[in-house]
Amino acid sequence: MTVSDVISAHFDALTRAEKQLAESLLDNYPVSGLGSITTVAENAGVSTPTVARMVQKLGFRGFPEFQARLHHELEETLSNPIVKHDRWAANVPGTHVLNRFADAIMNNMRQTLSHIETVDFDGAATLIANRKRNVYIVGGRITKALADYLFTHLQVIRPGVTQIASNPSSWPHYVLNMKAGDVLVIFDIRRYEQEMETLARIARERQVEIVLFTDQWASPVAKTASHVFRVHIEAPSAWDSSVVTLFIVEALIEAVQSSAWDETRERMKILEGLFEASKLFHKPREPHSAPESISLKKPV
Repeated sequence: MTVSDVISAHFDALTRAEKQLAESLLDNYPVSGLGSITTVAENAGVSTPTVARMVQKLGFRGFPEFQARLHHELEETLSNPIVKHDRWAANVPGTHVLNRFADAIMNNMRQTLSHIETVDFDGAATLIANRKRNVYIVGGRITKALADYLFTHLQVIRPGVTQIASNPSSWPHYVLNMKAGDVLVIFDIRRYEQEMETLARIARERQVEIVLFTDQWASPVAKTASHVFRVHIEAPSAWDSSVVTLFIVEALIEAVQSSAWDETRERMKILEGLFEASKLFHKPREPHSAPESISLKKPV
């Protein structure tokens, strides 16, 4: 669990002053907790003893341990591919890379599914399936491939689906067409892209519902999102893994598809007809009928 998870889990048991401190910490997480204990207290408008009491209530031995965890999380979210590779290489087990990847991915799957509530998943699927809402999809430098995958399937399932171009200078044109109740699906993993947070903010100001796919540390976009899928992404590589994120995406596609299968089926039938007309896909040739045998007998 991240420190923010711990704070959220204990929030109801905190005193009024501690809740005020918790809200201050979560408001600009994790940076808000990286100053001195006096600075953290002043920024939250509480006393220094309140800070000390709350971090102990959260399970930390003291403020230094609490802050060390925040520093560690910040380092994880800012790690570039070289740092990630070197960290794995320094502790690499003596097994084949296929086995190392399999172990990491299966652990990512278990960790991710243990934190996803089915009611939250169903809520996101219901939003995306609602044909009264237009759906917009955007991904980052790496995750745009996942955004493209989701878009390709959703545009078959339902109308009103738009993939936002990766160039941020064009985003105001898309936001111009967004209306209250529409859905914006954002993919944003570490190192989080600043433009994504800006896009989410201005979309939310237009009362657009945001569905976020992010990592276990959570993109800043999570603060404005209606539904957040926090996926574990670490792998024995310089790059983060997209396997579990794709798993959640495919499950979401199936949930949306099944929610109105009759309509989706009709769209698929029309699409297959268009594929036939455009001769997009290769089809095996019809076998030629065997030629009629020719008699070599002379007529009588």
